[in-house]
Amino acid sequence: MKSIIIIGNGPAGISAALYTVRAGINTTVIGSGLGSLGKADKIENYYGFEYPVSGTRLVENGITQAKRLGAKIIKEEVVAISSINLNPDSSAISNGFSVRTDKHEYLSDAVILATGTSRTSPPIKGLQELEGKGISYCAICDAFFYKGKNVAVLGSGEYALNEAKELLPVVNSVTVLTNGTEPAVNFPKEVKIEKQAVASFNPGPSNPLLGGIGSLESVTLNGEDKIKLDGVFVAYGTAGSTALAKKIGAFTEGNKIIVNSDMSTNVPGLYAAGDCIGGLLQISKAVSDGAIAGTSAIKFLRK
Repeated sequence: MKSIIIIGNGPAGISAALYTVRAGINTTVIGSGLGSLGKADKIENYYGFEYPVSGTRLVENGITQAKRLGAKIIKEEVVAISSINLNPDSSAISNGFSVRTDKHEYLSDAVILATGTSRTSPPIKGLQELEGKGISYCAICDAFFYKGKNVAVLGSGEYALNEAKELLPVVNSVTVLTNGTEPAVNFPKEVKIEKQAVASFNPGPSNPLLGGIGSLESVTLNGEDKIKLDGVFVAYGTAGSTALAKKIGAFTEGNKIIVNSDMSTNVPGLYAAGDCIGGLLQISKAVSDGAIAGTSAIKFLRK
């Protein structure tokens, strides 16, 4: 039986699951929380409810519905996704996916990203300006470029731990910048923990041949301590859809994933739906996106 993993248990993810599970596809939904809807006290603009409904109630109803139909619901935090070859006899470089959480690894023939989008990012001077010039969002993608160098991971949870583990075998040293918070997980003993808040990421001298500012050279902490670094990997909070998409080579633009009209990305078998693809950030649109992604994935898996 073909299988699909849907990352995100909100309206977009559950909507997709309702279609895939009813189509006889082994459907697994992985989500670690209620997302932004969990903070919505009253929702009055969604079809079919005579009286306001809380975001929590709406999400829980959807999860219960998907479970009743046969979808497997897993409450874990996804930290990485990669392409793999599920069929050893196939000549294809990849024809499936590996989805890693803070606890397990899951394999599937297709994936739908539907974890919403991050509405906030750490307001640290130099973070956006140095993206691609020493600031990275994917250890799996970029660790090679920092072989034998000194890097840092910005974050304090499972997502940051995963990035640190990816970097340790390649780089010279890893420092975790918790940005003023206590670490939420136990990091390997080889990792240095810096708990001071981060004041700025600082570029080195500019290169006239390259134009613009220079590459990352150091980070300044609120205590005015300065740490020299060759690179910083952002793993703040939990891994949202855009961060996961970047890890596997899907095209993104700013904080959204680029999709076609059928919600497919440039990576075969990878779809995205909901707030992570931009547009109207409303439940009704997320449900529609999920339905399109689900039906498109069904067609892909039946080929």
